[in-house]
Amino acid sequence: MTEATSAIEHKRSVVARTFGITRGPITRLVSPSDLGHLIKPFVFLDYGVLPASKAKLFGMHLHSGIATLSLPIKGEILFADTTGETGVVKTAGLEWMKAGNGVWHDGGISGETPMEMFQLWMALPEHEENAPAQSKNIDPSEITVVGPVSILLGQYQATKSPIEFTAGVNYYHVQLQNGEVWHYQPESGQTVAWLAIYKGNLTGTTAVRQGEMVVFAASETAITLMAQGAASFVFGAAIPHPHPLVMGPYSVHTSQKALAKGENTTYWHRVALKRPELTI
Repeated sequence: MTEATSAIEHKRSVVARTFGITRGPITRLVSPSDLGHLIKPFVFLDYGVLPASKAKLFGMHLHSGIATLSLPIKGEILFADTTGETGVVKTAGLEWMKAGNGVWHDGGISGETPMEMFQLWMALPEHEENAPAQSKNIDPSEITVVGPVSILLGQYQATKSPIEFTAGVNYYHVQLQNGEVWHYQPESGQTVAWLAIYKGNLTGTTAVRQGEMVVFAASETAITLMAQGAASFVFGAAIPHPHPLVMGPYSVHTSQKALAKGENTTYWHRVALKRPELTI
């Protein structure tokens, strides 16, 4: 243990640990019906290691009330949606989509390289959950890296993500060398914190094993982590989402009224577009 990690005065406890549920190449670490209630506005997290394939990943499907953020760690993602956006998300780039009042989308693997990825869902704030859908393909060159941290959402050390989103929500891709220590001090009111590690192991505030996700107790206590071997993980911290999670099959809203509005809109999109099959 280094001086940095042994100097922790108040260890922040962990309230949940999981290796998720793996089906085929996808591991579901969080869904809105389980840990999503503990870490909202983060409500869903998938980790996938997929072989190269020309097949679509999930087929055309709809969302409302949420934003999705897809991060290809290896390989590239093909995507298309009913906002009119289509393209290729490069390795270490991002596909950001705010479903708002309803959107259909699809995706696949680009080229002959296998893909490793995370996909995160965020519950939208009340004033955005029924707004028009938006989609953006973010090039890796647009993502600021500060030390070991790639800033995917929010800010880190006064440097911001290229994505505009609710204040007080941070999401990082952190990559540490063996023995390297990383310290995170939550912002004011930022009591939600979690991480999911896909490479290596961590010690410090808590021990975390490769493939594990941990949820920290609600607190503003700092988190200090040290890599055992090279370690890579995604990390989220936020001011808690103040609303209940009201769920549809692919939707999360703040109320039954907002859910009904979003589902009604996406239903009529489906009828008008005859369940669109987009070319990706």
